[in-house]
Amino acid sequence: MLADNKTIAIVGGGPGGLTLARLLQLKGAKVKVYERDLNKDARVQGTTLDLHEGSGLKALREAGLLDEFKKNFRPGADRMIITDENAQIFFSDHEGKAEEDFGNEHFRPEIDRGPLRKMLLESLQDDTVVWDSQFVSLEKQGAGWQLHFKNNTSAYADIVIGADGANSKIRPYITDIKPFYSGISGLLGSVYDPGAKVPDIHHILKDGKIMAFGRERTFIVASKGDGSLAFYLSYKTGEDRLKEIDLSDKEQVLSWFKNDFPGWGNMWQELLEHAETPFIPIPIYCMPLDQSWEALPNLSMLGDAAHVMPPFAGEGVNMAMLDALELSESLCNENFSDTQTAIASYEEKMRQRAAQAAQESLENGEVMHSAGALRNMLAFFAGAHKQLPR
Repeated sequence: MLADNKTIAIVGGGPGGLTLARLLQLKGAKVKVYERDLNKDARVQGTTLDLHEGSGLKALREAGLLDEFKKNFRPGADRMIITDENAQIFFSDHEGKAEEDFGNEHFRPEIDRGPLRKMLLESLQDDTVVWDSQFVSLEKQGAGWQLHFKNNTSAYADIVIGADGANSKIRPYITDIKPFYSGISGLLGSVYDPGAKVPDIHHILKDGKIMAFGRERTFIVASKGDGSLAFYLSYKTGEDRLKEIDLSDKEQVLSWFKNDFPGWGNMWQELLEHAETPFIPIPIYCMPLDQSWEALPNLSMLGDAAHVMPPFAGEGVNMAMLDALELSESLCNENFSDTQTAIASYEEKMRQRAAQAAQESLENGEVMHSAGALRNMLAFFAGAHKQLPR
């Protein structure tokens, strides 16, 4: 196969990069993953991830990890409550929804980022991941690349794959196309011991998710397997608005919330009051839907590095894992004459697929931050039209 006798370096140890490493190792390829985190126990933040049948779950199935996933996913975490800005409940699917329905294209099981990462790491050969390796630069060396890291180490690889996220440092070696600002920004936070600190939200949450819509703003709360919760609030604003706030200063954050989220009930403010600091700003970007570049023979990318998009369709991690599957198949396909042809085939399909997902994500973002967001989102869920607010 094309990857025979070649060393493949994957820069970035997120779900996409680790999935690619697993799939390539199953085919006998020699792989190293270079990850900036100090070790495997580095804290993993963020909300839970929902995996989709035709992408994320498909990649896990091909990686021989679906049974392991079933041991680690959180049954019931996909259950949804929809409220307005005053936390009045208009929709709940907690009653009668199956906890497990693998194989159904509409089933989107949730898993915390930490357990997913642990599962993928444990599937790899010993010493696959080289920790404390923050990528700095590439330079051509023979038919391959010399990679340089912040800790003053370097490594050679015949093929390099960028899986280093939205702020990828690999991407500029492939294309100078940059993402555009979507017009929406948000803030990410976490609350530990929510039963004691935010009992009202905790009671509504019921180990699932809350999506609140009102006044052209969105507030999403998700339970996590360790008993904590993560929340994400977003709205249409200027690209630099959150840079004006010291996100380690809770008083400034609360003042910002009262000013920029007028009319939202005290229940949401309590989440901010009891959250850990600093909060994490999330200005939302998207790659141009028509982006294109000429494939290289020994360098490619996947996931957010290739096609960062808004999170409003839940496609980000799923696209990254499907990228990993399709790239591994291309690199190990004997029908391609060389690696450049293989990479070109992968990248063309990847860009088309990602553009469709990004378009959906952009459209959903507009709906979720519109004046009619609550009514529209209720209509989106089966049977919710009977509970439309008047």
